[in-house]
Amino acid sequence: MAETLSMNKSELIERASESMKQHLGVPDWTLREKLALTCRILFAHGHDSGLAGQITARAETTGNYYTQRLGLGFDEITASNLLEVDEDLEVLSGDGMANPANRFHTWIYRARPDVKCIVHSHPIHISALSMLERPLKISHMDACMLYDDIAFLKEWPGVPVGNSEGELIAEAIGDKRAILLAHHGLIIACRSVEEACSMALQCERAAQLQMLAESSGTIQDIKPELGREAHDWILQEKRSQATFAYYARRLLRDIDKSNDNPLG
Repeated sequence: MAETLSMNKSELIERASESMKQHLGVPDWTLREKLALTCRILFAHGHDSGLAGQITARAETTGNYYTQRLGLGFDEITASNLLEVDEDLEVLSGDGMANPANRFHTWIYRARPDVKCIVHSHPIHISALSMLERPLKISHMDACMLYDDIAFLKEWPGVPVGNSEGELIAEAIGDKRAILLAHHGLIIACRSVEEACSMALQCERAAQLQMLAESSGTIQDIKPELGREAHDWILQEKRSQATFAYYARRLLRDIDKSNDNPLG
């Protein structure tokens, strides 16, 4: 006789979560490799905007972080050409310079000890919403990882290379994992590289869905308790890791026959 048919939903969620911890294995990539893979994945999913956008992750030394070299696009990043920089953006290892706009990352890291990875990009649909000064509307299950977890900054501070911009952005994002910047783009601040990559992809997809839906009618709200339930379900650590591994496998299959290996 089936045992699960008499269980309530919370029991089934807990059961499934424990099963995921047991069965969802992930590759043992290094931090640098995960950053390089994320850059390539973001490029492949419409987050390319020339040299705009950055990715960082906390390094092993407190106050330091890894980032890409200014002058390279997301599609050119490898594990070996990443830089390690300090809070002044001085390069500690690697060749070249960091993007001066990385300064706001330091302010977020200082305000948020829980954040291990930050992604900033200018994908098309997010950027279009930003031009309308319109917040991202979360009304689809796939986007519920963002439910009550994406802020909106209507005041555009201009090029974010100053400390005032960093303070403004760090305050505006608060304790949330994402923020849409009016007239600018997207910032993701997450507990891991895998979570940041998955959330960045979903933000752009949610923006695309929103623009399609709004062209046909009025987007309807979902029940808050169900939105929060879906948020917590999707953002389980093992699920984020498995999602990232899936996108990485897709990417690596596409470049398997080339010498352009992001893990090099």
